[in-house]
Amino acid sequence: MSAPPVRVGILGSSWWADSMYLPALAQHPNGRVTAIAGRTAAALADRWQVPHTFARYEDLIHSGLVDAVIVATRNDQHCPLTLAALDQGLHVLCEKPLALTYADAAQMAARAAATGAICMTPFTYRYMPVSRYLKRLLDDGYIGRPFHLNFRYFTGFGRTGGYNWRFDERVSGSGALGDIASHFLYLAWWFFGDITAVFAELGRLIEREPLDPAGQPYPQADDNAMIMLKFASGAQGLLHASTVAPEATPFGQIHELDLHGMDGALHARVDWASEQRIYGAHGGDRALAELPITEDIWQGARHDTVHNTYRDVFRTQETMTRAWVTAIARGEPVRPDLTDGAYIQRVMEAAQRSHNEGRWIDVASI
Repeated sequence: MSAPPVRVGILGSSWWADSMYLPALAQHPNGRVTAIAGRTAAALADRWQVPHTFARYEDLIHSGLVDAVIVATRNDQHCPLTLAALDQGLHVLCEKPLALTYADAAQMAARAAATGAICMTPFTYRYMPVSRYLKRLLDDGYIGRPFHLNFRYFTGFGRTGGYNWRFDERVSGSGALGDIASHFLYLAWWFFGDITAVFAELGRLIEREPLDPAGQPYPQADDNAMIMLKFASGAQGLLHASTVAPEATPFGQIHELDLHGMDGALHARVDWASEQRIYGAHGGDRALAELPITEDIWQGARHDTVHNTYRDVFRTQETMTRAWVTAIARGEPVRPDLTDGAYIQRVMEAAQRSHNEGRWIDVASI
């Protein structure tokens, strides 16, 4: 007799739940969404045929209707909701950034370990074909001993000056740093190993609405982050994440990743329209050549547009949310877990301290 499906509840009813989590689990053989909590939960439940809705997140956690929860709320709610779910004996997938502080993130990871819950921090870009093929090339020694990397994540959603909770430090913890740089900090760690020190300059380049919706002033978060990295291997890194870059692409976003080492170089570019390519030069090569991503990496995902690739990777393949549910069904660990999420939170906090103090910060000092 097959095991009953994993019952999943979603905390948060934003567009992200609608475009990522609900379609990912709509046809999953080992799990199904049984409850949603949030302001627009009823509309989402009707669209995706979810049987139960709640206005309060805590009521879903204590409902007895779920075995696991996805925490897809504002950043300031990640820690208390995750801890409440773990104390209720639930498995947890919690969005990044994991918390507002490293202390909270570390507490979440420790609680998950103590309860034995199967947890995930979903660093989305790990699963895209470009990242997975870069990882394979690096592991196969394409560039040899790593020297340095240069990552650029440019988007423009932060150019508008109205209130946005993502730029309210009380709610978000940080702006561009936590929202988008965290993704590439994770990739830098995944590719090159432990990060030992950081030096950061966090910009506040757009003049924003000075009052929140309640009419109160608030600490405004960074909309641009420039971070230098030192790795335990001796390699160096430079990461630039901007929410105020006017990119002339259909989606207004560009990812560029350059990696160099003793034996070669790799260059990747994703324009979030139709381009998702990797170029390389290895050994005695004097010119870059395209390195086509192999079919076993694509796993049947469409190549025509980046968004179609994205849809197929997260809605049909055993990646991220689907992999987490499968791991729960099998009783197996999965990564990136909350310990990984807490590690990136620690690097982020070192970057914030570096900006505030104007000096290199050892990650171990956080």
